[in-house]
Amino acid sequence: MKSNFLQRAITGVLFVVVLVGCILYSPLSFGILFTIIGALSVHEFGHLINQSSEVQINKTITALGGAYLFLAVMGFCQSTIGAQVFLPYLALLLYLMITELYLKKKNPIGNWAFSMLSQLYVALPFALLNVLAFQYNPTESSVTYNPILPLSIFVFIWLSDTGAYCVGSLIGKHRLFERISPKKSWEGSIGGGVFSIASSFVFAHYFPFMPVWQWAGLALIVVIFGTWGDLTESLMKRQLGIKDSGHILPGHGGMLDRFDSALLAIPAAVVYLYVLTLL
Repeated sequence: MKSNFLQRAITGVLFVVVLVGCILYSPLSFGILFTIIGALSVHEFGHLINQSSEVQINKTITALGGAYLFLAVMGFCQSTIGAQVFLPYLALLLYLMITELYLKKKNPIGNWAFSMLSQLYVALPFALLNVLAFQYNPTESSVTYNPILPLSIFVFIWLSDTGAYCVGSLIGKHRLFERISPKKSWEGSIGGGVFSIASSFVFAHYFPFMPVWQWAGLALIVVIFGTWGDLTESLMKRQLGIKDSGHILPGHGGMLDRFDSALLAIPAAVVYLYVLTLL
């Protein structure tokens, strides 16, 4: 028990240090880290799906697709290349569709569906981090790297999870979604939300490129959709009859276990921030 706690603590600290360090250090370290994370997460998703005898998707090709999509969106957001950067990715999607005509597998429709889901559910959210990280400055006609927005998404998620665990352990009585995740409580979720929104005031103070209410709104969006993201992965694991999505992070499970909340929170944050620019 003690050794397992120590393992979890060491892995957790290293995970946070690497993630925060790579985001803050440079666009290059940010890109390398999330290209790897995206590819590993898509590959892990494929491995989970392939455990069922009903479906067999190409883990290697889908993982390469996830890595390429991140790099393509990164290049596009930096304005270093035009929309033609997405043509190889479209070719990859066509390859996944066409090859099923010749492989004579048991469930080609299921293979198509889960191959595309690996890109929509896993690869696309990581790629959308680039939309948060790279912002176009019309006055200078240049693109700047702003690591604070993508970093804030993960900080809000971590504080929400920590707050939910602490508050839920102390006073949690009313189950949030007992059918899927029996341990989550309304009290814990609200407590986690309070932690995240409180941290948004700190971000607003030190990084005033958004007003306080926009930072607080972003934190609230991340908390709500992050909770749904967690529940979504819990539903998938329950359906597949597994406890952890993988074992790549000792004591913490797989990549999807660590980034499940982010898979819905990131797209929601992008939509929220784009809506703000239209107001």
